[in-house]
Amino acid sequence: MTLHPEIAAFIASLPAPPEGPLDPVALRAADEAHVAPLEERLPLHAVDDVTAKTAAREVPVRIYTPVEADSYGVLVYFHGGAFFLGSLETHDHVARSLAKETGLKVVSVGYRLAPEAAFPAGLDDCYAVVRWVAEEGTGLAWDGTTLAVAGDSSGGTFAAAVAARAHDDGFDGITHQILYYPSLDLDFDVDRYPSLRENAVGYGLETAGLKPFNAFYLDSGADPADPLVSPIKRTDLTGLPPALVVTAEHDPMRDEGELYGERLCEAGVEATVSRYGGAGHGFVQHFSWIPEYHAVFTQTRDFLGRS
Repeated sequence: MTLHPEIAAFIASLPAPPEGPLDPVALRAADEAHVAPLEERLPLHAVDDVTAKTAAREVPVRIYTPVEADSYGVLVYFHGGAFFLGSLETHDHVARSLAKETGLKVVSVGYRLAPEAAFPAGLDDCYAVVRWVAEEGTGLAWDGTTLAVAGDSSGGTFAAAVAARAHDDGFDGITHQILYYPSLDLDFDVDRYPSLRENAVGYGLETAGLKPFNAFYLDSGADPADPLVSPIKRTDLTGLPPALVVTAEHDPMRDEGELYGERLCEAGVEATVSRYGGAGHGFVQHFSWIPEYHAVFTQTRDFLGRS
């Protein structure tokens, strides 16, 4: 299936990338410039910016309440952005759609970013907020049942790593993990996965850009051989929570996500792997307004409902 025409038209309209070293501050500013004004965002019952007061530090979170109810299942969401981009604002629309379609209360995490915050600062923040939700459940009107983690791209990396870390710590409260086109192998050896070659050029995220975009994270102390950095390198996947792994046909990182889903199944973990045809990396964030891609939110709802 060829790249969706609306995605192809958007990619064709993009300016050439700047020459020279990447500037994280400038890239963040450009990212924030595309945030929709508040009046144009999907309305929900309540959206609140609060501070999660964890044992280690205070972490900013944004809580999305879809409707008024006595209690809710909770989904903790980690935004993408190659570990140095993204914020509560840039992914606000994703969190709103997740809340609306799933009916869960969504807690979006404003974790610390590389390179200013060295590894494992961002991961620590994500994990701490999940534990905070479980400990402060009464204040969040958590119903004590569903506690899912979800993330897109590098946020998917964090979701997988948080699920594994919780398992190793003996914390069995996470009921689901939802990984949207996750970055699961930060080795970036182009011979490792066919999709790194098949989708190397022309689909938005290009294989040659993976190393420089992830360098801020890797140079901050994240070792690609560490399973908390590259979750696919974890040898024992038994006991992890059920997973929904969403991949994009024209994503260089497609194959690592699908392989991870296969390995979860082999380890006895309930895992659904779903490839979206015609899509490239980032479609949940950038192209979920296209009906066939907005379906990822209803698929997420259905996955949460059956497990």
